[in-house]
Amino acid sequence: MDWSIADVAKLAGTTSRTLRHYDSIGLLAPSRVGANGYRYYDRAALVRLQRILLLRQLGMGLPQIGQVLEGQQDDAAALAAHLVYLQDEQARLHTQIRAVRSTLKALKGDEEIMAEKMFEGFDHTQYREEVEERWGSEAYAESDQWWRSLDDAGKLGFSAEHAALQDAWDEAQRRGLAPASAEAQELARRHAEWIAAGTRKEPDPEMLIGLAEMYVADNRFGANYTRAFESGAKYVRDALVTYTRGLQG
Repeated sequence: MDWSIADVAKLAGTTSRTLRHYDSIGLLAPSRVGANGYRYYDRAALVRLQRILLLRQLGMGLPQIGQVLEGQQDDAAALAAHLVYLQDEQARLHTQIRAVRSTLKALKGDEEIMAEKMFEGFDHTQYREEVEERWGSEAYAESDQWWRSLDDAGKLGFSAEHAALQDAWDEAQRRGLAPASAEAQELARRHAEWIAAGTRKEPDPEMLIGLAEMYVADNRFGANYTRAFESGAKYVRDALVTYTRGLQG
């Protein structure tokens, strides 16, 4: 089953001109073009369009959307990751709404405000003590400043790269690649770059190995890499440790 460009434009609340533009820049091609020149879109194309529109709503530019889609081609996994992001944002916003409503109610009724409730939903610092204990307050402050500086598109792009890395690690294990293989080591390099983006500096070997060990020691972090294989966290740890020791010479 497929849908005409006019049908898709109506369903998605966009325009045929926009859909043709997406095709011209390689973002969304029609699944087929009829003898009359009309464009038609199948189920896979609609799923891709949904992803594009979700990313657009977050303010992400078309070139960046193309990079995200290219980096994570598993639509189901990508949408699952996006759903988690949206659900987290929904929960955070609902909590903030309750906090603001409570403050407004107090102000209108000339009541005492509940200071301990006013800032619920605004906290993204739940791991602050752990980070400061392991790597110092300066490391936390720099990372926190970087995260606050990102817009929604930047935050989603960072999360999307992590989701793409998760898929890539799973695929490496499915192929039976050793942690020390060239392909796995390339993934480790990419993973280290992702960590560097979050810390705003190239992590030193001790920090990188410490983070890798946390994947095995702390299930909160290791669960990100045990989706397909129970040994996934250990696999990622071993690849990162091998990569880091290679940097040390």
